Amino acid sequence: MGIKSIRKEGCAIMENEIIFDTSTNELQLLEFLVGDEYFGINIAKVSEIIRFTELTPIPNSPESIEGVFMHRDKLVTVIDLHVVLELPMQEEHGNGLFIVCDFEQFSVAFHVSTVIGIQRLTWSTIEKPPSVNKDAHASITTGMAKLEDKIIMILDFEKIICDLSFGSDYEQENFDTFTVPGTIDLNKHLIIAEDSPFLIKVLIDALKNVGFKNIHSFYNGLEAWEHIRTIKGTDRVKTELAAVISDIEMPQMDGHTLTKLIKEDKELKGVPVFLFSSLIHENMRGRGDSAGADGQFARSQLKDLIAALSEHLSK
Repeated sequence: MGIKSIRKEGCAIMENEIIFDTSTNELQLLEFLVGDEYFGINIAKVSEIIRFTELTPIPNSPESIEGVFMHRDKLVTVIDLHVVLELPMQEEHGNGLFIVCDFEQFSVAFHVSTVIGIQRLTWSTIEKPPSVNKDAHASITTGMAKLEDKIIMILDFEKIICDLSFGSDYEQENFDTFTVPGTIDLNKHLIIAEDSPFLIKVLIDALKNVGFKNIHSFYNGLEAWEHIRTIKGTDRVKTELAAVISDIEMPQMDGHTLTKLIKEDKELKGVPVFLFSSLIHENMRGRGDSAGADGQFARSQLKDLIAALSEHLSK
């Protein structure tokens, strides 16, 4: 794909008339190189791909933060993935490209070697990275797509950002003054479906801080659904399935599919399901509503998520 400047319009049309239909169950992965290794990001997170531009350095910033530049009246911070992943830039790629992403109130450009194109995949083709992988980027990889001739690693971009200590208040959230209704049984079991170990920890810590005691996390929607199926049809449903909190983009089974399976089941349809994702925007909200989600929250709305959860459980 010839790249001059690629700009997404409403998550629908990009240069060369490539169409991205957010109503499908496909993962549309933007494939790119860092050094000579293949990585990917969900196209729904990408606002533009632009050529390298001159930057203004930020004094005393981490080495991987190259600097900032103004783009479309926004201040964009540039993170060099070559530094993050400890992979050298190849000479044939020149200065590389910027993948610009909007994370709610701020914009970030990820500096990569080059962009390969779009891979249309189903979530079922994305696998969990092996736990034995201890290389430099194992802790920030959430999944891998196995193609015939290569493996594309999917990065945990939220964790990359948080590790650099800007743009997120996840770990600074203060729940000391947050109280849940006294009518809630805090021994009720909650299920989390989330592929980011970092965000699993954030959620569990937050829920424990407000008093919940039984929290079970699963790496993806499929693992969560398989667990739910083991207790379906038994008395354990009432005690071990109070609510589900799910990411949207996950290997094997996405959050919309998990939500739909729960809400279309006569026995389970009353279980509240909340979507918690960086992909919460107008188009995705429509899909979440169609699937039957009881609430949808962006990553910055952690307190709102727990307030909604508490309200549902107090009924």
